[in-house]
Amino acid sequence: MPVPSLKKIGYGERMTIKPLIILPDPLLRQVSAPIERVDSELLTLADDMLETMYDAPGIGLAGIQIGVPRRILVIDLAREGEEPAPQVFINPEIVKFSEEGSVYEEGCLSIPEYYAEVERPATITVRHIGRDGKEHVVEADGLLATCLQHEIDHLNGVLFIDHISRLKREMVIKKFTKAAKGK
Repeated sequence: MPVPSLKKIGYGERMTIKPLIILPDPLLRQVSAPIERVDSELLTLADDMLETMYDAPGIGLAGIQIGVPRRILVIDLAREGEEPAPQVFINPEIVKFSEEGSVYEEGCLSIPEYYAEVERPATITVRHIGRDGKEHVVEADGLLATCLQHEIDHLNGVLFIDHISRLKREMVIKKFTKAAKGK
């Protein structure tokens, strides 16, 4: 998938692709710290995260996945051939969720080439700070709701494999631990 040009849609000019943190790295279990202010350094981080996500390729990325334990995540659900639609969520917090569930097959850039069906609330309301430094509220359903929950989990040290059976989770962790030792 070609990397979209963030520059042409008003994002920073110097973006850097960051290395991804991969399971079983214990950093993935760290709870990310709140962000105190939106400044140029944070916006550069957001741009770097988007560039890294597009390069992977993926549809969402949390700061901790590039080794930055701060409460920031990026998402772009545009399909191939569509204009990029990058979204930045700073200090996101789920303030409401539905009783109704929805199942999606999830994957993760930090757990490459592993996918599993995960049930999560079908609709959520998320309060967050945007690139503009202002508070926003998003009502989400479908893939956006799933993606936001997945990435917010990352900010809390939770992985999508924590939502599958213990046996499957242990097999995945064992596989990635073995692979990490073989490097």
